[in-house]
Amino acid sequence: MIREWMTIVNHQRIAHQTYLMEIEGEIASMVETPGQFVHIQISDSFFLRRPVSIADVSPVKGTITILYKVLGEGTEALTTKLPGEKIDIVGPGGKGFPVDEVEKGHALLIGGGIGIPPLYYLAKQLKAKGHHITSVLGYRSEEDLFYVREFEELGEVRITTNDGSAGIKGFVTDALPDLNSVDCYFTCGPTVMLKNVKKELTGKPGYISIEERMGCGIGACFACVMETPCNSEKDYVKVCSDGPVFRPEEVIL
Repeated sequence: MIREWMTIVNHQRIAHQTYLMEIEGEIASMVETPGQFVHIQISDSFFLRRPVSIADVSPVKGTITILYKVLGEGTEALTTKLPGEKIDIVGPGGKGFPVDEVEKGHALLIGGGIGIPPLYYLAKQLKAKGHHITSVLGYRSEEDLFYVREFEELGEVRITTNDGSAGIKGFVTDALPDLNSVDCYFTCGPTVMLKNVKKELTGKPGYISIEERMGCGIGACFACVMETPCNSEKDYVKVCSDGPVFRPEEVIL
């Protein structure tokens, strides 16, 4: 992990309150696994950095792509950054999805809202290793849809929206495929979604990526700790350094 002033090469709105930013720098060559994140210093006006998952990596261009949603003053300020500007980045952080440890088969990817972006780079990596991909993507409404075509290029895609304006009306757990055909699952999204996915896929091997507010982003401040089961070797884990990716049985949601 390093601190670097990376260069913005592309920045655009891609859905309702959702933006794509492509940034160039040495950090792009240091990403080891899908699911890692970068810690962004938006400006001197904001004390804490913002953790944002890495949605894609281009080794050829030396860039990473991040997708973020405007959720407050910090991310609103981030929308004003222009291509050509430098941005203060620390990364890549955390431990991602262990792609090399997963046996080839039918991989089910389940994402909700801004938990969808890290699953895209994961899907690309799994596809390259010969996995069959099914992605279930949950959004609030049709205007919030993003990266649907990109996921469709990698396998079957099922869409859900809260209001039924696109795909199936309901939640991601309402659109799951035949679970008998699934060999392993990967999920990222709000905690309530992760709880339901974990329940529905009990007994299936899988990995969950947890969205959590962070302080330092390197495991020193204890701002993002999560409780572990009583049979665990640890009483808690730090999302920023022990995760954000865990096996479902490793944390209490």
